[in-house]
Parts: sequence; C-alpha cells; structure tokens
Amino acid sequence: MINSAIKNYLERNNYERLHLKAVLFDMDGVLFDSMPYHAVAWHETMAKYGLDLSEQEAYMHEGRTGGGTINLVSKRERGFEATAEEIEEIYREKSRRFNEFPPAPAMPGAWETIQAFKQAGLTTMVVTGSGQLSLLDRLNAHFPGAFRRELMVTAFDVKHGKPNPEPYLMALSKGGYQPNEAIVVENAPLGVRAAVAAGIFTVAVNTGPLPDSVLLDEGADLLFPSMQALSMQCNKIVTSL
Repeated sequence: MINSAIKNYLERNNYERLHLKAVLFDMDGVLFDSMPYHAVAWHETMAKYGLDLSEQEAYMHEGRTGGGTINLVSKRERGFEATAEEIEEIYREKSRRFNEFPPAPAMPGAWETIQAFKQAGLTTMVVTGSGQLSLLDRLNAHFPGAFRRELMVTAFDVKHGKPNPEPYLMALSKGGYQPNEAIVVENAPLGVRAAVAAGIFTVAVNTGPLPDSVLLDEGADLLFPSMQALSMQCNKIVTSL
C-alpha cells in the first residue's frame, strides 16, 4: 500500500524520488482532539445569529479561516457576505464558546508519531489555521521540544487559509524545502486539498465523523483510521520514502 502510494505520487508530480526531510502536521484533529469542541462551538454560535451550520458540516470546513466559514454560510443562508463587523463579532463569540470547554487533550498516538519521525532525523512543523496566541506554549506543554515558532505557520502568517495551498507552501519556504522533501499529516478535507495542491505527499488520518471517501476524494496519498495507527507505521513510511 505504501509503496504503491509513493509510486502514484511520484508519477503524478513528475519526481524521481522523495528526499524526506520534514513532516508538516495540521493541529486540530491531528495533534489535539479538539474538533468536537470546535464543531459544537460553530453550530451553537451560528444558530445564535440565525445561521445554520451543523456539527458534522463544521468538520467539512475545518482548516478554513473563521471569516471564510462565516462568509460561506452567510452567502448560503442570506445571499450575501457578512460585514467585517459581523465576522469579528461572530468569530469572537465562537472563540468564547470554544474556550468554555476544558483544554482539548493530545490526540492519542500524536506524541508517538512525532517521536518516531524525529528519531528518523526529520524536522517536525505545524501548519494550522488557528490564531491562538498561546499556541506555542500549548504545543510545548504536550510535545516538548517538538516544534519551533520560526517553523510554524498559523492564521497570522497567511492571507489565504486552507484549502488554498498557501499555508503549506509557506511552510516549505520557511524550512527551505521542496515539495518532495516533506510529507503532510492532515485530518481535514480542506487541509488535504491544500497539501495536495502544494504538491506534497499527503497522509490523511480520519479522526472525525466523516467517511473515508471524503479524504480520499480530496487526493490523500495514504489514509489511516487514527494517529495511533499512523504511529505504528511511521518507520515503514520513512524507510519506504
């Protein structure tokens, strides 16, 4: 499975081989089991403002900027985009509701996956649509020494969030890597689409309620049912690459 996925990737992107140097991790739903909180916060906040966004649909928009999600629903429900003031108010309320939940735990298998890749000599990076100011402190608390701020891409770094490839292209630029020198670990359909558009080998982990087909249809090269399942295959992936 891994070897055939690599072969398909190389043929699709016209590379002779992969020279793996870095692993680019999404955060919510990959490193932290936080998406259930985000889904509830989005659903309840949208309902408060007379808009309809189900918890399951929230998973489909994971990785999109907050303003992008609000505008998408606004255009669908009202026929026009939200104003800048509305976006700020709705997103502030969504963040307030999300922060009422207890801190999200680390995703089972995430630390083992990080350690396996780092032991193979790979640089680990985070590429997230989050704009949490305490992000690095939180990452260091759960995954000490795994990530460096200068090699992180957050909502503050990009003009266009996922599914635009800009976040992953910026990560490559920050690390000084070519697309065939990295792999991406993603759980969100839009994140998978962004990584594939950036030309990077993309590993999907289905940690949410969406069917596998949603991630595969976006172009994921490999699919695992959990971070724990991925952690057990890290060494095989590295040696295959």
